[in-house]
Amino acid sequence: MDPTTQALLAALIGAGVAGSAVLAWAVSERAQQHVAPREEPAVPSSVAAVLAVLRSSAVVIDDSDVVLKASAPAYAMSLVRGTRLVSDELAALVSEVRRDGQIRETELVMTRDQAPPRHVVVRVAPLGARLVLALVEDRTRERRVEAVRRDFVANVSHELKTPVGAIRLLADAVHDAADDPAAVQRFSDRMIVESDRLSAMVQQVIELSRLQGDEPLDSPHAIDVDTIVSTAIDTSAIDASAKGIAVVTSGDRGLKVLGAEEQVASAVANLVSNAVSYSDPDSTVVVHTKDDGAFVEIGVVDQGIGIPQSEIDRIFERFYRVDPARHRSTGGTGLGLSIVKHVAATHGGDVRVWSVEGQGSTFTLTLPRAEDPRTPTEAPPVPADAQEERP
Repeated sequence: MDPTTQALLAALIGAGVAGSAVLAWAVSERAQQHVAPREEPAVPSSVAAVLAVLRSSAVVIDDSDVVLKASAPAYAMSLVRGTRLVSDELAALVSEVRRDGQIRETELVMTRDQAPPRHVVVRVAPLGARLVLALVEDRTRERRVEAVRRDFVANVSHELKTPVGAIRLLADAVHDAADDPAAVQRFSDRMIVESDRLSAMVQQVIELSRLQGDEPLDSPHAIDVDTIVSTAIDTSAIDASAKGIAVVTSGDRGLKVLGAEEQVASAVANLVSNAVSYSDPDSTVVVHTKDDGAFVEIGVVDQGIGIPQSEIDRIFERFYRVDPARHRSTGGTGLGLSIVKHVAATHGGDVRVWSVEGQGSTFTLTLPRAEDPRTPTEAPPVPADAQEERP
């Protein structure tokens, strides 16, 4: 091989080696600059197992604010949408815990769309190096109960002030009229009325407090509906007679309901008493009983002042009166219908109302039967003037 050929061959070999070196260097640089994809943190199996059976709302969030795991109640509460937290307040709390690693606990009011606000207690804690755990307890019901109790105490205090103040004033009047027997008699009679009203209110407050929980009855027994209705009518007989109101019965006889006799008697008595109190003089109140298969309906129909449609949803509230100006004359406490509602709930029944302002009202208490349906005995018909098409 001549010297020229050897030189050319050596140059080609050198160029090839140099090119290979450059290519290797480029590949090395790219390998060094390439960043491997980050592995997503995995939720520990023990945590995932706990979340699967947890009754509280729990959410596990990674360091990119992505929800990796959530308990079923968390989805039911709408805390999570897709892989993100719905609440901005909760997301901000998670960010704070991730930043400093400190456990935080606070109360939040969460609102979403048209749903009522939820009062929740939130506890957020770090879970390892990259995860955060948020536990959310719904306290909406507890807050509502607390508000109801506060209102109840305030209402009771206000209502008790009226008869107590009246008795005090009447006592002073009796003292000042010591030399006037007629005045003493008049004032003392009024004191008796106010003290009776005070006693009735205290008794109803005690009765209502026993029913507050709407807990099912422990040992219900069969109660004769005819006896309950008869007792309720007798209880209001004096007031009905004073106004010339006829209280009549109609419907099925021989029915029995399952429950607590004292509570059912109180509920029916309150319905009859209300019907008499808010009926016009010389009218008729009808107590109608009906066999409805597994249930018994006890309806009380009056021809009184009726209830405006705007008020019907509120009449079962404690101390609520459709006509506050009349409660003094009727002697009502504003607790009767609330007691009826709780008795119905406790017995697994229901109470509903139909009313037209100026025409009257029908309250229907539905309670479970105490025995299998049978052919009941039909009561004597109601006089034609007392019959009215009611639901």
